[in-house]
Amino acid sequence: MANQAEPIVELKHLSKTIRGKKILDDLNLQLYPGQVTGFLGPNGAGKTTTIRMMAGLMKPTSGEVFVAGKSVQNDFEAAMSNIGVIVENPEMYKYMTGYKNLVHFARMHKGVTKDRIMEVVRQVGLENRIHEKVGTYSLGMRQRLGLAQALLHNPKFLILDEPTNGLDPAGIREFRSYLRSLAEKAGVSIFVSSHLLSEIELMCDRIAVIQNGKLIDIREMKEDTRPHHYIEALPAKQLRAILESKGYEPAESGAGFIIEEGVQRIPELVKSVIAGGLDLYAVRPHRKTLEDEFIEMTGGGQIAEAVAK
Repeated sequence: MANQAEPIVELKHLSKTIRGKKILDDLNLQLYPGQVTGFLGPNGAGKTTTIRMMAGLMKPTSGEVFVAGKSVQNDFEAAMSNIGVIVENPEMYKYMTGYKNLVHFARMHKGVTKDRIMEVVRQVGLENRIHEKVGTYSLGMRQRLGLAQALLHNPKFLILDEPTNGLDPAGIREFRSYLRSLAEKAGVSIFVSSHLLSEIELMCDRIAVIQNGKLIDIREMKEDTRPHHYIEALPAKQLRAILESKGYEPAESGAGFIIEEGVQRIPELVKSVIAGGLDLYAVRPHRKTLEDEFIEMTGGGQIAEAVAK
């Protein structure tokens, strides 16, 4: 298990107050090698502020961020030598080739050789186009070049803020597959903030959920083996009463309810609904998605994050 290892990243009692408003409130989080962690939260929850402090772009009011044991606040260069960052669509010099862009960025880090540059080019699958101008690249290729740039100095920790914005489904799938491989084979700890819940569900080993500046939940992305069913009938108020009378705790979902129940008792339940004079519209097995869990955890808060806090 990844979490039996020492954490690569530790957020310790991280707080941020801006103009008298508390944006982050005593945030504590540990991130482990070889693990992809999704970072979710409603509008204004503090996601962007957290990422900026992790990347050394903003100072906390109190608390610290440690990367590979080095404090981002007090030992900036040593901590940043272990961090790679991609924020949305990476900005590149479009009049230069992909290779020259990487050479330019490599100068910002010590010890990045030409061999290392070509190694990351191969890793992200850009060998055939690396000597062409970035202006000719598709968005997916620019995204891969941005990933190569973030990996040049062999970081132990990778921060991705909305990394699949603008990619087509094939590009998203390819990017996801590469990130999974990077975590598993290179042992990199990856931290992904995104509003695409379906992507987070497929990409991540666990999720951390923030709301009103507080970390409200951390959970493993394991398959929920408990059986659930969706049932829809009108009047909905009477359906809820029938479900509750049978000991269920119905969770609203669209026009119907989700209950924790296997297939065995469903025929009996359907008979009760019909006998109660309700109009039955749907009964089907239901697998709880990350969207369902997110809405339960946050009370239905919007997932998209504002650009600035």
